[in-house]
Amino acid sequence: MKKELPDIYIFNPTCEYAVANGHDSWQPNKLLQKMELDLGVLQLHFSKPKDYILVNKLPSSEFKESLNQLNIKTPNFIQPENIFGNTEFINSPKNRLLPWGWSPAMHKQLSVLKPGCSGEFKKSPVFNWQSESKNLYSKKFARGILETLISDYPDECFIPKDKIPEICTTQKEFECVIKRWGRIMVKAPWSSSGRGLQPIIKSFIHPKVWAKLLGIVKEQGYAIVEPYLDKVLDLAFIFELKNGKVDFYGTSNFTTDKKGQYIGNSLNGLPDDIDKRVVDFVDSIPQKVIQPLTEIIESTDLAKFYEGFFGVDTLVYYDKNGALKINPCLEINVRQNMGLLSLSLEKLIHHNKKGIYRIFYNPGKTFLQFKKEMEKKHSLKITNYKIESGFFPLTEALDSTLFGAYLLV
Repeated sequence: MKKELPDIYIFNPTCEYAVANGHDSWQPNKLLQKMELDLGVLQLHFSKPKDYILVNKLPSSEFKESLNQLNIKTPNFIQPENIFGNTEFINSPKNRLLPWGWSPAMHKQLSVLKPGCSGEFKKSPVFNWQSESKNLYSKKFARGILETLISDYPDECFIPKDKIPEICTTQKEFECVIKRWGRIMVKAPWSSSGRGLQPIIKSFIHPKVWAKLLGIVKEQGYAIVEPYLDKVLDLAFIFELKNGKVDFYGTSNFTTDKKGQYIGNSLNGLPDDIDKRVVDFVDSIPQKVIQPLTEIIESTDLAKFYEGFFGVDTLVYYDKNGALKINPCLEINVRQNMGLLSLSLEKLIHHNKKGIYRIFYNPGKTFLQFKKEMEKKHSLKITNYKIESGFFPLTEALDSTLFGAYLLV
């Protein structure tokens, strides 16, 4: 029997910024580095016991033991600094390198491991960074998919053509879009998890806000501008792309704050307090969106230059007449993503229970302090390795931990 080779994982949710920068030596700022450090174990929910996860800080035995309550089999953990010079690990046969997302910087970081990878992985389009890949990670690429979808597969529930995002490069262009739509949301073309956003909801725009908007243009070449819609909820459709073919993986409902930054996901369906009219609308969406997205994406460069999971974020909203509409391709996350992770986490809770998956960050409070508070309020009940109710931390809580991930059932 052929021995199954290990995959190598690393958590780098800042990959879009690295793609935008383009240099293989790019590094995130200190706060984002801290986020990657504190949340570095999350990919264990994708891995098998034979696999490896590269982490800057090794998880404690106590944390790994806590996962045993849910029958989670942990993979191997190794620190990047213990790879260089470790000829045994470097030369040992491996299957695939699976970072959260690819970028020139990540290719450089993992280059020492590439010679030992499987022949199949060496033939894949993500084995080396290709210049054509950069635009596939941008919101401009997603805009093109949206334009094709609503043109070639029209449906009355889709966002109208006059609400398709615009590309702006000057203050005058921003002003024209504001005059047209009134309230807008400005986005950096390469950004993730709701970072790089600037809502404009007032007629007076402060000089500091103009500086931020024009700063996006200076740094990334242009900005994406959307109408500020009356949002009902956010949905993500998760796909896998392999050998040029797209397979639908599942749907997730995620939550953002008022600034549009990612907070977390609902587990085992939409929350119970969602209006039935909205639930029925959401239930009707996949049959209108999944096949068109699949056909369109298979005809693009994404199918040529990418392999792996990706997520398509959509936005359900009310139009000015109170009708439910959807932007069926708001953004495309060309990487592993929190929607994919949330689908995996659903296996940890009882099948007839609903829960939430959340990322914690609260300046002035550590994840350990938050964990202690939540454990008092929401005592944990586990039956047959499944959470029935309560709070369960998915990442380690220490005095130094600023970011954390958890389940609440």
